[in-house]
Amino acid sequence: MRQQQFEAENQSLWDEIAALMNDLGRARGKRQSSLSEQLRFPALYRQLCSHYALARGRGFSPALIEQLHGQVLRGHSLLYRQQGGWRWRILGFIYSGFPSAVRRSGGYFAIALLFFLLPAVVMGVGCYLQEDLIYTLIDETTVAQMESSYDPTNQRLGRALERSSETDFTMFGYYIMNNIGIGFRTFASGIIFAVGTLFILLFNGLVIGGLAGHLSQLGYHDTFWPFVSGHGSFELTAIVICGAAGLRLGHAVIAPGQRTRVQALQEQAQEALQLVLGAALMLLVAAFIEAFWSSMQIQPATKYVVAAILWTTVIAYLLLVGRGRRGPH
Repeated sequence: MRQQQFEAENQSLWDEIAALMNDLGRARGKRQSSLSEQLRFPALYRQLCSHYALARGRGFSPALIEQLHGQVLRGHSLLYRQQGGWRWRILGFIYSGFPSAVRRSGGYFAIALLFFLLPAVVMGVGCYLQEDLIYTLIDETTVAQMESSYDPTNQRLGRALERSSETDFTMFGYYIMNNIGIGFRTFASGIIFAVGTLFILLFNGLVIGGLAGHLSQLGYHDTFWPFVSGHGSFELTAIVICGAAGLRLGHAVIAPGQRTRVQALQEQAQEALQLVLGAALMLLVAAFIEAFWSSMQIQPATKYVVAAILWTTVIAYLLLVGRGRRGPH
């Protein structure tokens, strides 16, 4: 990208950031920007820092570099000057930075979703129609444990017999470690030319879909689906987001363009890191729901209503939250 094109594409964003910084420099009672605009500032500031690093790395004119450096210094002062600023940055990331990063990674997200969802549907239908198909993918011991977890006679749904006596809080910790582990592997394996990420997405899709079809075929649909439908909104979406982050890394390795692979990885890693951090928060929420809500003995209809609310919330959050007059590039 040439400097002229770089400036043309981003000047209006820099003007927006400058105007917001002018407003944030005023006393709280005199600010004209809305709370939602102020919460977008951390995400806008990160984008400004990215533009500054890009301008320096590509050797653009000293005047442009100095201009961006001045804005970065000013933004740093505004962002970090007040005690409790870290809370503002966290809120800004949740309100604007993370959902905006997901939308900017829409193409990667779509590919990750395809590699996860399509195998899940195919294997799910296959295992529902053919009872023994699940054993081509999962060993008999694991299948037996899953069957006992969702047996209608089980007093603690979703837990195998060896874990049935453990407390909700203990299971909360277990779910956190398990979820974060899957998410991190899905992301980190993308560095292997994206093949690792695609394989993990495909394999997890096969396993989850296969188990869903098998348990439904056994008649456990009134225990399995109410259990997974709620926390699945956060957990499954987060795994796909981790997949999108991994594909970003893989893309940088496969097609760095005119940059070195190291430079391409550095640029993609900035976006990927936002995806992974946000996905980690979603996995934390999923673990909480799974431990304290999903295992409760409640009417399936109630759980389905809550699940519908959770899925709607997740989708609306990723699609709508944090949109300003003009999102960062």
